[in-house]
Order: sequence, then structure tokens, then C-alpha cells
Amino acid sequence: MDDVSAPCRAVQQWVAEIVVGLNFCPFAHREVERRTVRYDESNATTVEPALHDFAQAVELLSVRPEIETLLLVFSAGFSDFDDYLELLDYAELLLQESGLEGTFQIASFHPDYQFADTAADDVSNYTNRAPYPVLHLLREASLEKVLTRYPQPEQIPAANMATAERLGAAFFDDILLRLRNTD
Repeated sequence: MDDVSAPCRAVQQWVAEIVVGLNFCPFAHREVERRTVRYDESNATTVEPALHDFAQAVELLSVRPEIETLLLVFSAGFSDFDDYLELLDYAELLLQESGLEGTFQIASFHPDYQFADTAADDVSNYTNRAPYPVLHLLREASLEKVLTRYPQPEQIPAANMATAERLGAAFFDDILLRLRNTD
């Protein structure tokens, strides 16, 4: 783990404490245990080089089936949520145009994540807040397979939001701040 960058370590710890620890993604624990989760860092600060890094991540997943999922961590750019959303749109377009929509899916996480129908300070936003901007690439076939075995997967977001409400914003702010300050 020594050769892993501080931002990737922070996101890795966030996955351990929040995503797995709070069971925000009931499927993540297995992949973390199996060590099939990859964390890559992008130093890109603008869309074009960020998309290049994203395309490389997609290519890597395409040729390395032993990697189940990949989190591309943006350590230097896209701290503005609107800029990040623009990048996300382009990344999704790249998947479509390359014929890989349906093969891969993107989950999005950002320090200032805000769902479209919520206020910025709504605690439910913490279900998608990470210490750094992240584009998380998932294999759609694997996701579909695990969803068939999970009872009521449509309840996962509501359960996560209820957990966030119960724990409160300060709980998440403390963790995210601590993880960002381990750089």
C-alpha cells in the first residue's frame, strides 16, 4: 500500500469506513475482501486529460477481468461540483460512443455531491460524498447478477439516506475532513 497515493488511500479508507462500514453498498464488502477493487489517481484539472485518464481506466477494465471495479480519483481537479458534473456527462458520453454503455456503468462521488432534488445541506447527499471527486466504473453484468440475489435492491438508496439522517452531517463531515487531511 506504500506506493498508493494519499488521495487514493483516502478514498480507499472512505470505502472501508463508509461504503462497506455503513453498508451503503451491500455488494462492496465481497470485492474489497477479494481485492478486486482498483484505485487509480488522475491529476487532470480539465476535461480533456481527465477523459483520457477515464478512457485508460475503461481500457484497463476491458482487458483485466480480474479487476471487478475501478475508482478513478481526481486529486487535483474537479473540486467544483458543476465542473465535475460536466466531466461525468462527458464520461457517460464516452461510454455510449465507444459502445460500452451496458458493459460498464459509472457511479459518481464528490465532496460536495448534491442530488438534483435536495438542498446542498441535506444530509442525504452524504451517501454520495467522498473525500475526492471519483468516477467509479462498475461492470454492469456483475451488478445485474448480484442484484438478482439481493432482496429489494431498490430499497438500498432509501436505507442509506435513513442511515445518513440518523448519523447526521457532523458525523460525515468529520470523517471526510479527516480523510482529506491525511494527505
